[in-house]
Amino acid sequence: MRSESGQASVETVAVVPLVLVAAAVAWQLVLTGHTLWLCANAARVAARAELVGRSEERAARSALPRSLERDLSVRRLDGGGVRVSVRLPLLLRSWRSPVEVSAAASLGGGR
Repeated sequence: MRSESGQASVETVAVVPLVLVAAAVAWQLVLTGHTLWLCANAARVAARAELVGRSEERAARSALPRSLERDLSVRRLDGGGVRVSVRLPLLLRSWRSPVEVSAAASLGGGR
């Protein structure tokens, strides 16, 4: 029988990168879900602002964290309502995401 001294250390070193990649993917999924939730909330806030005659873009900006405001796009929909789009943040802030998420909201009363 050969000695298996150090076997656990070798296996641990081999598994650590996989655990780190899995954690990064999980955190990116959390960021994605949170961004979708924030975008939907910003669309509701913008729709309320549209209904009372205020600026939809200012209202949407007020509902978003500063990190998402940079790539914000707000536009009115034909049948009434508002669509808010933001760029999906990535785990590493130095990378720019090619993915944009959007949400639409309408409170009726389209003009």
